[in-house]
Amino acid sequence: MPSPLENQVRAALDAVKDPATAKGLVASGRVAGLVVRADGKVGFVIETGVGAADEPLRKAAEDAAARVPGVTAVTAVLTADATTGARTVPATGPAAKPATLPQPAQPPASAVTRPARAIVAVASAKGGVGKSTVAVNLAIAAARSGLRVGLLDADVFGPSLPTMLGTVGQRPEVKNKRMQPVMAHGLATMSIGYLVDPDQAVVWRGPMVMSAVNQLISDTDWGDLDILFIDTPPGTGEVQLTLVQKLPLDGAVIVSTPQEVALADVRRGVGMFRKTQVPVLGVIENMAWFEQPDGSRAYIFGQGGAERTAAEQKVPFLGALPILSALREGGDTGVPAATGTSSAAEAFRLLASAINEALAAAPNKAAPKIVFE
Repeated sequence: MPSPLENQVRAALDAVKDPATAKGLVASGRVAGLVVRADGKVGFVIETGVGAADEPLRKAAEDAAARVPGVTAVTAVLTADATTGARTVPATGPAAKPATLPQPAQPPASAVTRPARAIVAVASAKGGVGKSTVAVNLAIAAARSGLRVGLLDADVFGPSLPTMLGTVGQRPEVKNKRMQPVMAHGLATMSIGYLVDPDQAVVWRGPMVMSAVNQLISDTDWGDLDILFIDTPPGTGEVQLTLVQKLPLDGAVIVSTPQEVALADVRRGVGMFRKTQVPVLGVIENMAWFEQPDGSRAYIFGQGGAERTAAEQKVPFLGALPILSALREGGDTGVPAATGTSSAAEAFRLLASAINEALAAAPNKAAPKIVFE
């Protein structure tokens, strides 16, 4: 049952009129993922249509919610889902800019201000290979080496970062109109999972996903970071191409399992990054083997596939990670394996060190440019 404060916030948002329907935002179905915490922190998504100039509307809604007694901070994200994206929302006034939800066909080379000295995408062309587990543990290992590290969960379709870091239910504070990263295990983190209801399905189109990711980056006060790891959505489609084209990436790490069905996607992933002129820092083979009670190794998904594929593609092979219950348990409990002193923590320390060395050796790249063959 909604709390009295939530009802008041909902009423305040509905008092803001949708210019496309002349109805309130709530009545028009424009407000999604409304979360009102007991400490007065409020967050919600305003769903918009492609080409709509809705930034003033977002600001009006944010201000309306902030005026409700008991509300201490408000975070509104402007994006769209498949339903709202299908309708046309007219822009109003001569200053209306259709770039509120950017189209991937003509994006600027660097649409987002650089939030760190180095930005590394952790990617997989196929889902289910443990990409998010690797991203979280790599970031923690880098932080434990003394670097100032950020971690962005750009996998908006399945934001797992709050669960894996033990930050479920936390919301970013807002200071000077910018979101403050949620701190966990020495990392400055941000995720769409902090802003929407965890039970709400995210069914957004590519340009809308980029709108949300852009805001998560540009509206967050990252501070002075040495490196920002980005846990990207799996695949090599429109979303991924737009992501790597818009962000000033310094390199990408590709995660795979040894099985052939995953390795075929590694080749596509390497090809995507090459076309966007993003250096591939290396390939990590996850779930490489299972260590049996007698100490022998069982190569459940095949042996050495990722290493061979990396050699074929002429990219570095950074290392292999076995199937370990500690990795699964760490992700489930919010205490990742890299926080400890186990063999898994040492493996991620070595991988993070290898990535740092690869970044230092990577040549300066030109502005990203999509090349279609």
